[in-house]
Amino acid sequence: MGGTRLSYAIFLLLIVAAIAGAENASPNGGADPASTATPAAPPKAKAEVVTDDLHGHKISDPYRWMENAENPETQEYVRAQLAYTRSLLDPLPGRDKIHARLTQLLSIGNVGTPQVGGEWYFYTRREGMQNQAVLYVRKGLKGTERALVDVNALAADGTVALDWWQISHDGKYVAYGTSPSGSEKSTLHVIETATGKLLPDTIEQTRAASVAWKLDDSGFYYTRYPKKGEVPAEEENYHRRVYYHALGSDSAKDPLIFEPKDPQDWPDLSLSNEGRWLTIVSSHGWTKSEIYLKDLEANTAPMTVAAGKNFLYSGEVFNGTMYILTNEDAPHYKVFAAPAKTPDPSHWKPVIPESEDSVLQGLDIVGGKLVAEYEKNVSSLLKVFSVEGKPLAEVPLPGIGSVAGVGGQWDSQEAFFGFQSFTVPPTILHYDMESGKTSVFTKVDAPIDSNGYEVKQLWCTSKDGTRVPMFVISKKGLALNGKNPTLLFGYGGFQVSETPAFSRGVFLWLEHGGVYALANLRGGSEFGEAWHRAGMLEKKQNVFDDFAAAAEYLIAQKYTDRDHLAIMGGSNGGLLVGASITQHPELFRAAVCQVPLLDMLRYQNFLIAKLWIPEYGSADDPKQFEYLYAYSPYHHVKPGTLYPAVLFMTADTDTRVDSMHAKKMAALMQAEAKNGADRNRPILLRIEPKAGHGQGKPLTKQIEESTDIWSFLFWQLGVKP
Repeated sequence: MGGTRLSYAIFLLLIVAAIAGAENASPNGGADPASTATPAAPPKAKAEVVTDDLHGHKISDPYRWMENAENPETQEYVRAQLAYTRSLLDPLPGRDKIHARLTQLLSIGNVGTPQVGGEWYFYTRREGMQNQAVLYVRKGLKGTERALVDVNALAADGTVALDWWQISHDGKYVAYGTSPSGSEKSTLHVIETATGKLLPDTIEQTRAASVAWKLDDSGFYYTRYPKKGEVPAEEENYHRRVYYHALGSDSAKDPLIFEPKDPQDWPDLSLSNEGRWLTIVSSHGWTKSEIYLKDLEANTAPMTVAAGKNFLYSGEVFNGTMYILTNEDAPHYKVFAAPAKTPDPSHWKPVIPESEDSVLQGLDIVGGKLVAEYEKNVSSLLKVFSVEGKPLAEVPLPGIGSVAGVGGQWDSQEAFFGFQSFTVPPTILHYDMESGKTSVFTKVDAPIDSNGYEVKQLWCTSKDGTRVPMFVISKKGLALNGKNPTLLFGYGGFQVSETPAFSRGVFLWLEHGGVYALANLRGGSEFGEAWHRAGMLEKKQNVFDDFAAAAEYLIAQKYTDRDHLAIMGGSNGGLLVGASITQHPELFRAAVCQVPLLDMLRYQNFLIAKLWIPEYGSADDPKQFEYLYAYSPYHHVKPGTLYPAVLFMTADTDTRVDSMHAKKMAALMQAEAKNGADRNRPILLRIEPKAGHGQGKPLTKQIEESTDIWSFLFWQLGVKP
């Protein structure tokens, strides 16, 4: 239930990235790749200035032509950039060692939280060099597992991904989505669990679909996007609607059940335990959602439960009562209950009050009880309540870390949840709802000595006096000599809470004596909705100030210095990196900027980016233009400035953030930065073919991408692999 707002945010923007690390010794350490046969300079992109008049400001854009990816000149520019990048990265000393160790680290497997359907248990797992995770099933808790959906067989290069899956209540069927080349443009399929037989039911345009199965398995409610011709071509990435599909019927005739008021709204679904009530939570951005409830028995139009307010709501009906998780007048969230027949706010009764010291991040109904996922000081807590709100238990966790999803059904007496931390590999725990006992269901074996590292939570002070937490991980006994190679990572947006996670690639960094720091910036949900809103729209600059404060704190505390500090971020975090290097070019030695947003005056015109206007604003609005223009990285590159070495990374089939951002920014910095044509402190552009924003990227591509990141950073920071 409460996961609706988190899954929405994570889908739309959060990159699935292998977090890499880099070491630092001196800017000129190691072999000079320029000594090999490399181009004398990056390819010179033609400047063809287009000038816009935006609210009285003359805005010049010399590389507007690159926004057309199909333009032969753009394609030639990309080819030349890739040749330049490869000529610098491929000959780097120690690259083979880096690749070999990353292959070992990234091939450490992964496992997902099980979902229960009747006597069936479903979960994903990836092992060794498998490119994609496999959906497994077993009959009974201790039954023999078997592969149910293995997308690795669908493409030799591993570029077909299993995007999402949803089981029917009794586990008889699974609906799941697949997409090619990281595009996330899913096709829905249905498979029968017992036989592994694929049904003929196939539905296109089901990106990140929400599916609610009828209890008798006769069909399901689902979300999909428009087919060609249903809306204007430029609107096909919006208009997410709710339909019903009866198994065996023609999906082209599926009836429309619900259409949001705004084409950019995002509906998600759930069905009550008696099968009567269909709950529709329709989100508009990350600060506003609405709840509608359809009585399937009476077949009446969906009635409004909560709408029209600038708050977030999610809900689920159990035994005729709707449980509503909301931040209305409660930045840390609280829970109400209301009769499904009369669910309007006048009938809401408090069930779980707002907590002062922790944030209620999610709510699930398992075994007739409420399982509440909290976050306190950026670490997970899990509590169990009765449906009346009586505290029953706190689920024991292995330590400071992150709970990754809760699996279970309203009529099962067991729950599953994933747990991980910086030095704790993904572990799936089984919780008995009756006895309160917790046991390990399965875990990932990682050949890493976690005892050799320590994790600290430090607090720095941002520009406006706000205290900002930051996790710092290093080898035990690290000397604070002011010269330790340090990688600082951040995100800061869309309610994404950067909790402790097991990042395989980061151990390469730690093994070489590096420090890894993760800053919990405003814009996330670490401390509730007020923390989120303090880092969005006109307050977005707070996020960049928090990141700079974290960097300065690491320097002040003698962890590192400006010559030994690198930064990294992707997607919204790529915007963070872009803003950081243009606002504080002197503060960092190197930067990795992944699938970034950088032209904040035009971002909303591409792909699905109108969905992000509630978070960022739009330059079409005169007031919002002012603060966007004040930090838009593409518009703040200063000629003659010495910038950090930068590796811009994007992908040609990214359907979230358009690759034009990285292309234009690389061209501009290469042309105008003091080090734009410097082969020793370069500005590089890397574009991955047959890959998207990060979701579903095959392991082989992850390894190659991480090898480039680490090789680049080792080179720039003078580290010997």
